[in-house]
Amino acid sequence: MSGAAGRAGLPPWRLLGLVALGGAVGAPLRWALALALPGPASGWPTATFTTNLVGAFALGLVLEALARRGPDEGRRRAVRLAVGTGVLGAFTTYSTFALEVDQYLRSGQVGLGVGYALATAAAGVVCAALGVLVASAGRGRTRSAP
Repeated sequence: MSGAAGRAGLPPWRLLGLVALGGAVGAPLRWALALALPGPASGWPTATFTTNLVGAFALGLVLEALARRGPDEGRRRAVRLAVGTGVLGAFTTYSTFALEVDQYLRSGQVGLGVGYALATAAAGVVCAALGVLVASAGRGRTRSAP
């Protein structure tokens, strides 16, 4: 971690703090979205599916926008850790996704479980790619100070 800290210009404990602060924002956002959307009892895990796709889009957008501004160092690295790893890492939920797939399979709803797993993986890649496209639309690579 010392090499990573040096590139970001911050000591490791501060980088960890950025991730933790981001996580403190992302987890409540996920919880709020889960309250607003129907859960697996509706037949489709809308809340988890939506959360993970929104997160994939946002991660593609953020990472591409940061990459276009220069190397992963200084403020860009701090933003990536706080927003990408912290906020979006806590916002998205692979563990709930895996649990839901497992529950579908164990309850004999194999088609739903497999369909949900495949739809999440495929749509996640598409959403991340769309985020990258939006971040790169009409812009060349720009450089700014770290």
